[in-house]
Amino acid sequence: MTAFDALMTHTRETQALGQVAGRLGWDQQTVMPAGSAHQRGEEMAAMEGVLHARRTDPRVAEWLSAVDAAALDDAGRAQLREISRSFERTQKVPADLAAALARKTTEAHFAWADARANDDFAAFRPHLEEVLALRMQEAEALAGGKDLYDALLEDYEPGMTGAELAAMFSAMRPELVALRQMALDAPEAPQLTGTFDEGLQMQISARLAQTFGYDERIGRIDKALHPFSSGSGQDVRITTRTSLRDPFNCFYSTIHEVGHATYEQNIDSAYLLTPLGRGVSMGVHESQSRIYENQLARSRAFTGWLFEVMRDAFGDFGVADADAFYACVNAVRRGFIRTEADELQYNLHVMLRFDLERAMLSGDLKVADLEAAWNDRFEADFGYKVDRASNGVLQDVHWSEGLMGYFPTYSLGNIYAGCLYQAMRAALPDLDRSLSRGDTRPALVWLRDNLQTHGGLRSPRDTITHACGGTEPTSAPLIGYLRDKFTGLYGN
Repeated sequence: MTAFDALMTHTRETQALGQVAGRLGWDQQTVMPAGSAHQRGEEMAAMEGVLHARRTDPRVAEWLSAVDAAALDDAGRAQLREISRSFERTQKVPADLAAALARKTTEAHFAWADARANDDFAAFRPHLEEVLALRMQEAEALAGGKDLYDALLEDYEPGMTGAELAAMFSAMRPELVALRQMALDAPEAPQLTGTFDEGLQMQISARLAQTFGYDERIGRIDKALHPFSSGSGQDVRITTRTSLRDPFNCFYSTIHEVGHATYEQNIDSAYLLTPLGRGVSMGVHESQSRIYENQLARSRAFTGWLFEVMRDAFGDFGVADADAFYACVNAVRRGFIRTEADELQYNLHVMLRFDLERAMLSGDLKVADLEAAWNDRFEADFGYKVDRASNGVLQDVHWSEGLMGYFPTYSLGNIYAGCLYQAMRAALPDLDRSLSRGDTRPALVWLRDNLQTHGGLRSPRDTITHACGGTEPTSAPLIGYLRDKFTGLYGN
């Protein structure tokens, strides 16, 4: 067995164990009894200890040094690149710290859920303080004297920096604010009326998942407090949620998570259980969920088809025709919740979180002051006050799970999606005709062939550049798309 073969065998086994740990996380957020949190924390810590030991196994360094990279093909060299990067990072984090993080974030998840249900940030505060302290220790171990936020961001978007994101977001912000104000000053869009049977919502949700290419032979759909996608390769699971008065929450959460899931399902099977066999970054991952959810599923063409599906299922729901339904789906309204936000306001939610978590990592913002800082920033950005903690600082699960550095990838995903959609429309002139029939296949095949199948073969930026025919990603296509869409909906 060559050094490369030995390295890949070890890596595949480690990846398989990582998938098992991921399944524990899925169970934790879907069906695990709340009283099992402490034991699950111990289980997750034990799994993390095993994984950390495998990822830092001295033999990995020996194999890496023994491999002749020149003898490998492009995929082999990419595997080597990713294994080497992961090994170097993991070596810097002490095993007891990795286990402590796994244990504490499991406990903090349930503390967050209870605090959110009771609108009680004070109850969650000590858990978040512990999580932040552990993540700061990890960042210090990884950073080697460099920016702590960048050290954590590298886990989610390799090659990106906080400063680059801050500059990008600052350039976007004025136009987003102006477009939002134009929309809010216009007559209000139509609204759904009545209630919507939650069983029927789940039936339509399953139909939408199939429409957008989700293969339930190697997946499943469940309900969770915060929708998410989990797994890769031949076991990719999604969750959604229902609301009696807001079926869009269910439908578009499903489509969003299907975007994540089909990316994982469509990666070349030759990469299964290897570093290339998963989405290359969270920004690229988010580009898939957002282009499915927004550019495709909120388009005038597709919403015309969805209008008929909903009318057949629910009868009259207060929206007269397909044009009014399109305006309803894309309505810009006051609201507190990021996951329910329209395309204009969504990025403002992300920018708020990005700035606050950078401030916490730098030491400029204490957890004790986080709720007040959130409320002040929200009022400044959105023009009205947060009414309760579950609509503010407690609405997202991410910080309870230690995911500092994750939030900006949501907006980066929107930027990438804008670039991909521009390239897709140039390649598929009949796209709207297909979408109007509920036929997403041309779009899905284009995304599969140009991006999804390649997994982690290229860096995140190069993945988008390749899919867009050599054009580097910028925010211009996203801003142009939003300007055209919302000026068409709300402009004079």
